[in-house]
Amino acid sequence: MANFHQVKAYARHWLTVVDQHSIHSPFFFDFYKKVIRHEEDDSAFTEIEKLRTNLISNQTEITVEDLGAGSKKLSGTKRKLADIAATSLTPPSYARLYHNIIRYQEAKNVIELGTSLGVTTLYLAKDEECQVTTFEGSHALADVAQTNFEYFDKKNIDLIEGNIHTTLSEFVQNPAKINFVLMDAHHQYEPTLHFFDLIMRRLNEKSIVVLDDIHWSEEMERAWIELKNSQLVYGSIDLFRCGILFFDPALNGQHYVWSL
Repeated sequence: MANFHQVKAYARHWLTVVDQHSIHSPFFFDFYKKVIRHEEDDSAFTEIEKLRTNLISNQTEITVEDLGAGSKKLSGTKRKLADIAATSLTPPSYARLYHNIIRYQEAKNVIELGTSLGVTTLYLAKDEECQVTTFEGSHALADVAQTNFEYFDKKNIDLIEGNIHTTLSEFVQNPAKINFVLMDAHHQYEPTLHFFDLIMRRLNEKSIVVLDDIHWSEEMERAWIELKNSQLVYGSIDLFRCGILFFDPALNGQHYVWSL
């Protein structure tokens, strides 16, 4: 159930949303048409959605370590997979959006912070030429996700388990550039900014970063506002559930509020 902050944020979002007729940037118009409004045959994701359905009905209990602020949706460390799936999985429309962005970019190097049960990861790794590195702090969730990856016989997913503060710090020492980042872990102000600072070392001007749940709480909204106004960011899109950040100076600091 949405809290009072989310209700206010939702109303504010819809008062400022614009459509394609208000987009003057050639880049953002193209992005809107080919990514936001791109229509793809849902049958391409049928098997992944079958997995989602199975997880939502799975009554198996696992012991889940601390998941950060998002874990407040559920109480206790013993949790049913069905409850985790119902509260934490990215909706299909947004999972397809992330796949669309990767396809649009022709991204080869993708990272995801917050694997959870691995459903969104499978969307990110849909194209075999794209290598996805996903980070998960909970051993129990990582085990479930890895089982799902093996079931789909995915060879282009590398799951890194452990405290993301540590594992991500080690990962960014590799100089290879990252094309796309999905930040969906530790829904708190300070960890969000810390992770962003780390991944900035591996981005270039064509990279894209998606921040999930930007209006989930006051501190997540504060983190989103600070990041989109960063001197390193030259464009952004607010889709309410998530925000998209761009780093190409040619975009000249253009910021849009759209609906998905």
